[in-house]
Amino acid sequence: MNTEWNLDVIYKGFDDPKYEADIKKFKEESDKLKAIVNREDWDEDLKTEDVEEVLTCLEERKKLAGMLFSYLEFRHSTDTGNGEIMAQENRIRKLASEYSADEAAADKLLALTTDIDKKAMTSEKIKEYTFLLKDVKEQAKHLLSNDEEAVLAAMDMTGASAWSTLQSYLTSNVKIDYAGEQVTLSEIRNLAYDSDPAVRKSAFEAEIKGYEKIADSIAFALNNIKNQTWYITEKRGYDSPLDMTLAEGHMSKSTLDAMFKAIDEYIPVFRKYFRKKGELLGYSNGLPWFEIFAPLGKDDKKYSLEEAKDYLLTCFSGFTTELSDMMKEAFENEWIDFYPRTGKEGGAYCGEVCELKQSRILTNYDGTFGAVDTLAHELGHAYQGRQMERTAPLNRDYPMQLAETASTFNEVFLGNYALKRADGEERLALLESDIKEKAQCVVDIYSRYLFETAVFDNCRDRFLMPEDLNKMMLEAQDKTYGDGIDPNYRHPFMWACKSHYYISGLSFYNYPYAFGNLLAQGLYAMYLKEGEAFIPKYNKFLAEAGSHTTEECGKLIGVDLESTDFWKESLKLIAEEIDEFLKA
Repeated sequence: MNTEWNLDVIYKGFDDPKYEADIKKFKEESDKLKAIVNREDWDEDLKTEDVEEVLTCLEERKKLAGMLFSYLEFRHSTDTGNGEIMAQENRIRKLASEYSADEAAADKLLALTTDIDKKAMTSEKIKEYTFLLKDVKEQAKHLLSNDEEAVLAAMDMTGASAWSTLQSYLTSNVKIDYAGEQVTLSEIRNLAYDSDPAVRKSAFEAEIKGYEKIADSIAFALNNIKNQTWYITEKRGYDSPLDMTLAEGHMSKSTLDAMFKAIDEYIPVFRKYFRKKGELLGYSNGLPWFEIFAPLGKDDKKYSLEEAKDYLLTCFSGFTTELSDMMKEAFENEWIDFYPRTGKEGGAYCGEVCELKQSRILTNYDGTFGAVDTLAHELGHAYQGRQMERTAPLNRDYPMQLAETASTFNEVFLGNYALKRADGEERLALLESDIKEKAQCVVDIYSRYLFETAVFDNCRDRFLMPEDLNKMMLEAQDKTYGDGIDPNYRHPFMWACKSHYYISGLSFYNYPYAFGNLLAQGLYAMYLKEGEAFIPKYNKFLAEAGSHTTEECGKLIGVDLESTDFWKESLKLIAEEIDEFLKA
């Protein structure tokens, strides 16, 4: 089994004739769009054939852009210091930005469409894009002039996107001094799972010193990205970056408030878990941060890649063979880049290439059950991509909060599968590992949400130096982890290592993890009740996530997401696991 992914199915390199051909096609389709939107014979109400023409052109551009940008993202994330890749990224971004005004003009043009439902009765394409067309009419209220849209897109290249690249470069290439050697940040963070407490503590201390080397530069990146976001927020007429994020994600504030209200009620339960884990590890003042990922019990098994593959295929074949067959394809057809190395980004992600009916998955695999769980999570994203292959290209952009549903459902399914087959010390280890991951999705994510909120609230009035950001992060951790974590050992630099804060044009990429985890808990409970009858409904939910509001998607599976009661029921399931753990 190859341990690095193969991208040849997309392009064999920058010298691949297909790469240049697709760039040429993208430019041709973009020129076609420019000609369409600049025509002077448009009626104030677009005819059916006019709407179809614009949509078809946008579809072709999206397919080509998807291939090009996916390839560049995959190349960059495994070789962040490669100047040639950066040059190609800038080249394609610049090309795309040249047509941003035309994209805005296309949206404004489509916003002129009236009687959408009536037109959909005679046009299959309009029927496919009914939600998109209605959304475009709403979002058009926040579009700027064509020239302003072009300026914003061009500005981003040397603005937020460039600052984001800097954060990725620094965290991928900083050398951490540890045990007489220099290691990567990904390698040092993986030691948080080590079985030796001395290793966990020393690695944590080395990690903190590593951030100190690059904190000033990353602080500059964060300040500038967030201030650019504020500028765009105000120009588009939104009250706040959160309001803009929710609107673009088709989610109501009442849904977000309902979730966090339920989480607030259950936070004390999670703190009991942290304190109990601390006691089991010999601490009396709460759990030190460097012990959050410490293994408990005797689950010291390491999974080779073949063992991980077999475990996942066996587990998920019990849910649906469509999922397990796709997992087999991912392992055998070089979809996955497994191990950390210099220049490779930390963490994990999945990028779907729907036009090729494939995905690519980046991990930093270390052989633990947690690493197997991460594979399951990312393969969940790939499964949602597989469902969306059946949908129209412009309907595949689903919002953040629904993007984490399939991935987290896989984690819930895998965790329950493992627990049913374990007892004694092994069960304790798996139970604690399962709670640990859920606590990350609920408690840690809540702290990240509070931190990002505080950054947006303060960054316009003053420049936030590293010490300011450290203080804000510790305050957020205090509000969420509370007395569950030893106050002498929190993690002030969590703002520096999480790439989610640095994505241009995407704010608050944190609450979707809590949303996805708790939604997945509820979906798993439904699966247990409904069995195979649940799967078609689940697949439909995943496939149509880009063509409904979040609340409408909930209704597809019979869930009221604006009700605190739903979120409490999901949290109750986690509380029951914590109750079992507290008896250990």
